[in-house]
Amino acid sequence: MAIYLDNAATSFPKPEAVYCRIDEALRQAGGNPGRGGHQLSLDASRIVFTAREAVANFFGISDSSRIAFTSNATEAINLALFGFLQPGDRVVTTNMEHNAVARPLRALQERGVEVVKVAADRYGFVSAEDFCRACAVAPTALAVLGHISNVTGTIQDLVTIGPWCRNHGVTLLVDAAQSAGLLPIDVETLGIDLLAAPGHKGLYGPVGSGFLYVRPGLELVPLLYGGTGANSHSDLMPEVMPERLESGTPNTPGLAGLTAGIAWLEEVGLAAIREHEIKCMSRLLAGLAALPDLVLYGPGDAAQCGGVLSFNIKGLDPSTVAFRLDQEFSICVRAGLHCAPDAHRAIGTYPVGTVRVSPGMMNSPEEIEEFIAAVATISSKN
Repeated sequence: MAIYLDNAATSFPKPEAVYCRIDEALRQAGGNPGRGGHQLSLDASRIVFTAREAVANFFGISDSSRIAFTSNATEAINLALFGFLQPGDRVVTTNMEHNAVARPLRALQERGVEVVKVAADRYGFVSAEDFCRACAVAPTALAVLGHISNVTGTIQDLVTIGPWCRNHGVTLLVDAAQSAGLLPIDVETLGIDLLAAPGHKGLYGPVGSGFLYVRPGLELVPLLYGGTGANSHSDLMPEVMPERLESGTPNTPGLAGLTAGIAWLEEVGLAAIREHEIKCMSRLLAGLAALPDLVLYGPGDAAQCGGVLSFNIKGLDPSTVAFRLDQEFSICVRAGLHCAPDAHRAIGTYPVGTVRVSPGMMNSPEEIEEFIAAVATISSKN
């Protein structure tokens, strides 16, 4: 079987309980949740409610009804941005963001929203002081921050930025695509007003699952309009959460798998997961740094980054390196711009990009060594 080191794209393999729970939901709870009073519809509704409660407990959310389920983090981010911002609003973000943030903001900019991007250094760090200063120089409706870069793995200083935004009345949207399930996130402690995350990465759920948390008191304009299973007499969307932001049949099997993934995380413990990630990243950093003609990007310290490392081999296109790793060594990584061109501009790798390796909890030390040896072989033949 191939060595999978592309967990920043989606985690694989999943815990066995995730597969089992999805199968069980498909076979035994096949009704449409909230769309009937019969037993199979009620069974499906319980799965959705249980998933909402699991997400709320995991992220320190006191009211699970403030969680809207989505198909991925991109949908959640779009729901937040288009649902909150109005023409004339000012947004502060960074140049390390994924296109899931950058592209909606570009579209909103064309509609009259002002977008300010705070620059990162060459390691991908955005100064909390610079970010907060940018928010303070003019009335700012929204701050948007990716917790961990999907290019360099850099962990941004949310511990400082979040409470500052809360204390200064700046609404904060956090993209937790790379941090959910790896770092502890408590929405109240960190001052998060809007939290977007996928289910299929660090939460070890299946693809097609994600969510947006909306702080009580914030009211968003829906992105989708349609059936919600309630208030069917009206052609207006419900005012209450989560129905206001959830139209159409939810992904019941996916949410069952997401619940199982979160339960597995809680059983293993975030401390153990983080410890494993740091060990993998430390070995990758040391092993790759020892190779000639290799250029590493990002913090260079496993404690300062998530489970993402970018590198290049001098004289070789990153796509060539990734292709050879796949074809000659059965190792799966990702090459290119990783849907984050601004981040690559910040670290000096635009337009060719980098090779990205992203280990996960299911990777063994032996697999990390095989990867380092494979890169060494490719580098030596360059």
